[in-house]
This record gives sequence, C-alpha cells and structure tokens, in this order.
Amino acid sequence: MNATEHTPAPDSVPGESAAGAPNSQPTATTAPTKQARNPLHGVTLEAVVVALADYFGWDELGRQIPIRCFQIDPSVGSSLKFLRKTPWAREKVESLYLFMLRDQKRNAQE
Repeated sequence: MNATEHTPAPDSVPGESAAGAPNSQPTATTAPTKQARNPLHGVTLEAVVVALADYFGWDELGRQIPIRCFQIDPSVGSSLKFLRKTPWAREKVESLYLFMLRDQKRNAQE
C-alpha cells in the first residue's frame, strides 16, 4: 500500500466519519428553497380550481378558459380529471390563478 491509498479503520461504519460522527449532509431545511417566491408551491390543483370557481364563477371561468369541463356541467371532480391529463389546460388554469392572486392583491391595496 502506498501513501496515497487509504483503507478505513476496521471498526468504521459506512456513512460515518473516522471519529464515529455521522457525515454532515446538507438537509432541505438548511438549503434555501427554490420555491420560496412561487405562489403555486404547496397549493393543490383542487385548491386552485375551487379558488377560481369561487372568484370567477363557473360561467366566467368557462369564458376565460374555454374547455368543456368548465362549460358543460362543470364540477371540481371533472375539472381535476381533465386538468391532470392535459398539461396545456393546466398551464392556462395556473396562469389564470396567478392573475387572480395579483388582482386580489391589487384590490386589497386600494
């Protein structure tokens, strides 16, 4: 064995340092979150649809985003089923939700 090779001590455990302390790995709580300013982070799709339906009503929601699940016999369940399968429609719904949040914030400041 040359001087650059290192063999672990026979009593060492994988995942621990030579002193027996656990290797310090950064955790999710110590690293800054990438989602800190994302208003969609932690909001379920169901909460988004319910908030939009409450704010706009189903009729206006169907005019804003002309998809059948908002226009013909609308319900949260049918909307969720469609939106989970259709990325372009979900993007439109999320975009309208962000607009709604900005509009609510503007109205609250007046």
